[in-house]
Amino acid sequence: MNNQGLNTLHHCIYDLKHHLVLVTEYRRKCINKEILERLEQHFNRLLETWDCCLLEFNGETDHVHILMALNPKAQPSKLVGNLKTVSSRLIRKEFAEHIQKYYWKPIFWSRTYCLLTVGGAPLSVLKQYIENQAEVE
Repeated sequence: MNNQGLNTLHHCIYDLKHHLVLVTEYRRKCINKEILERLEQHFNRLLETWDCCLLEFNGETDHVHILMALNPKAQPSKLVGNLKTVSSRLIRKEFAEHIQKYYWKPIFWSRTYCLLTVGGAPLSVLKQYIENQAEVE
């Protein structure tokens, strides 16, 4: 997958970029530098298995931001569910002693998430472009 510009797949051309924000359960400030680095590695690997691409990643002690290019075959809700489930399991395993200070149950991410489409022309420009199409006779 090309992470810049248009991509092709069978009979379509696409450019699907999304901004995902994941928050730790109860907004606990449990993400340290080592966990953040491992999360980036896990998300990069997981997105590749979905034929998607990690474009940018960063975060703070209680949340992360993921900018990713998606493949049209990937259902966003299933992809996000997979990212959350697998990364939670791996981080809880790799950093068990640290995470147990914050959580007594096998959890890491909040059930909620924010997923936004990004890039391309502003909505107002697209609306104007469509409105100004030639008249059909």
